[in-house]
Amino acid sequence: MDSIHAALPTDGIQRLLRLALVGLPGSGKTTVGRQLARRLGLRFDDSDHVIEQRVGCSIRDFFAREGEDAFRDVEESVILELTQGGPGVLATGGGAVLRPANRQRLRDAGQVVYLRSSPEELIKRLRHDRNRPLLQVADPMAKLRSLYEERDPLYRETAHFVIETGRPSVPTLVNKIMMQLELAGRIQPRH
Repeated sequence: MDSIHAALPTDGIQRLLRLALVGLPGSGKTTVGRQLARRLGLRFDDSDHVIEQRVGCSIRDFFAREGEDAFRDVEESVILELTQGGPGVLATGGGAVLRPANRQRLRDAGQVVYLRSSPEELIKRLRHDRNRPLLQVADPMAKLRSLYEERDPLYRETAHFVIETGRPSVPTLVNKIMMQLELAGRIQPRH
């Protein structure tokens, strides 16, 4: 890990730590990321929230008005900025890994966790969600399958850890991530 990771005190030892969560829309990056940051005592950032602040409207509206390429340009700029910041946990947008520069920045800046969810799990969570632009199509399940096929290899390329989300609760997912970080020596076990 490089020296720009967050400092996390553990048993008198300063550990440097910065985490990024990647995964398909609805995989739990924001919810899990917020609780993980709280548990680790780190700052939490959500790249989609920062993008909305920057463009002054919802991602859905920006997508409709400016298109996906313009959105990805803003996203790349925000990810660059957030990966150069201090300690923390970063929840990325589902398509953040589409650009090679983002994949490299995320991987180089800290530990990347892929919250892997199947399209079948995601459709149950997202069937009533109208705020995800890429899923506002006639067949959202087909779209999720297509996104999974396209992005799963990119998430795996970017990630240091893959966590199967399945149906566990958010605290269980946070515990799974903590255990992986402990096993990898990125944080000290809690006694």
